[in-house]
Amino acid sequence: MPDRRTSRPSTAALAACLALALAACSPSAPPAATTGVVPATAGGATALPGGWQRVVGVDVPDAEGVHPRLPATVRSDDGVEVTVTDSSRTIAGGDDVISVMEALGLDAQVFAAPVNTATAAGRAAPKQFLFNRTTGAEGVLSLDATLFVGNSLRRHGNSGLAGKLRDAGLPAVIVDDLQPAPDKVRKTAALFGAAEAGEHLATQVQAQLDEAARIAAGHARRPKVIHVSATGAGGQPTVGGADTAAAALIRLAGGDNIGDAAGVSDYSVLSQEGIVAAAPEVILVSEHDLELFGGADALWTQYPTLRQTPAGAAGRVWVMPDVQLKYTSVASGAGAIALAQALSALAADEAP
Repeated sequence: MPDRRTSRPSTAALAACLALALAACSPSAPPAATTGVVPATAGGATALPGGWQRVVGVDVPDAEGVHPRLPATVRSDDGVEVTVTDSSRTIAGGDDVISVMEALGLDAQVFAAPVNTATAAGRAAPKQFLFNRTTGAEGVLSLDATLFVGNSLRRHGNSGLAGKLRDAGLPAVIVDDLQPAPDKVRKTAALFGAAEAGEHLATQVQAQLDEAARIAAGHARRPKVIHVSATGAGGQPTVGGADTAAAALIRLAGGDNIGDAAGVSDYSVLSQEGIVAAAPEVILVSEHDLELFGGADALWTQYPTLRQTPAGAAGRVWVMPDVQLKYTSVASGAGAIALAQALSALAADEAP
């Protein structure tokens, strides 16, 4: 996910309007630039309406011939040293963790995944589980796993969940989502006994992120992007706030994230009036969120005033893979390059 000239509110007025409208609920050489915009029907994917496009990063780093060595002792992001001896039945707290496991060839060790997983290994896991702020230790322990890898200090650390799991004998490691993708890749690989492979993957991701930043530095301007999601506020449609992985991706790729203007965090509800005031030039949505919305037509139903924005008037909706947009992980660099290239083309057009 031809510009039109419209009157635009001042920066101060827009920030004030959004504040009211939003309710917070040594590296290898950079890869060669490749286009991230693909036909709307590429790869047999569901056809998208006219004007919509898929923005998909290529060359997602992958490790070959990895031979993990356990036990491995690592420091969890909640400050506790944890020794991992068996990862054969891993409960993964998010697709960011699963993406690294897939890159390491550990797909079969994903034993339980979030119910909203968008990864192949997560969907193939024997068990799916609801992970949120109220997740209890008893429910996690009932899965009979050998390892728990959480991806949020807020949900899995500060809530006391990881400590309770350790007390019950289940090793629990947290790799927090609010950190750079290369660091997350290194830490995740290390806990599976694959630190060397993790360093190789992280180096590739960093090179891709650097390449995306280089592309973004050449933008003629910074297009305004709104990332909408079907999750994050009890089932209500939301917009990505300033501290989300999507917001960081948009900024790195050379766009201005609408959620940043109000200074909100996480995924937050955006009023219909706020959408009009924001005047986004691009509507960015993940593949899985588009499914949850119910398809292209349902997106307009959920957010009818999106059609009144420059992006809606142009039918400019960009669809990205979840692991490239909503998570900082091994696919972040590839997604950043694809988005930077798409924004570069848009920025070169006449300003709205």
